[in-house]
Amino acid sequence: MTTAASSLQSLAEVIESELRDRGTSVRATKERAYLKSDLVHYGVGVPGTRAVVATTLRGVELDHDGIVALVEALWNSTGALDDASRGTPVYECCSAATMVLIQTKDHLGAGDTDLFERLLRQSRTWALVDPLAGDAVGPLSEHDAKFAPVLERWASDDDFWIRRSALLAHLRPLREGRGDFERFSRLADAMLEETEFFIRKAIGWVLRDTARTRPEMVFDWMLPRAHRASGVTMREVVKHLSPEQRNALLAAKGTRRSRAGSG
Repeated sequence: MTTAASSLQSLAEVIESELRDRGTSVRATKERAYLKSDLVHYGVGVPGTRAVVATTLRGVELDHDGIVALVEALWNSTGALDDASRGTPVYECCSAATMVLIQTKDHLGAGDTDLFERLLRQSRTWALVDPLAGDAVGPLSEHDAKFAPVLERWASDDDFWIRRSALLAHLRPLREGRGDFERFSRLADAMLEETEFFIRKAIGWVLRDTARTRPEMVFDWMLPRAHRASGVTMREVVKHLSPEQRNALLAAKGTRRSRAGSG
């Protein structure tokens, strides 16, 4: 059956309630500290959150507008643990919203760019940004050319989470032996010397997973740039390369840096 718009808020409330009941204060405290989060945490892991979403939505048919309405309702769910938490967004509900987007991405497209971008800007943590960018925007952008200018714009955004999203949108296609390596490598090249950890890590992560199926391509791209790459990036890049390729990259990185330092 198709769910009426008036019922979507109720669905979001059911998901929020189930998540609250499943949570543990110990996990909530640890997770909030680990993520350095300002959100309310109920203390539910990703598998538990996914199970709640799947169970609640079983048999429910959502059209495009229904998906967006449910995502908005979940994203805007606020804490109800105590007076101090009221009005503060709930991490698990935001995570549930990302899962809804990922599960229903076949109903979404470049016309939803504003929604994706707003959620990415509001996420402020890799735990929300990465699935949104990698598992929702990534597969959509591979098959919809209208995402191309969006990713180009994101790559030069002032917000490093948006720049990270432009990189991670390439992760799944490249990992699976497809994807636009030319575009990714061009965007990554422009960010290669950034000092932001989450940018350095993202570049390394995408190159590492690309090297699972195309190590020669990754090696050939990185070799002339090894002296510009951070240690964080390089440690990821070399994980799936041959010992010879790994040693060549590390030597290039060290040699170029030594010459630059001495001159």
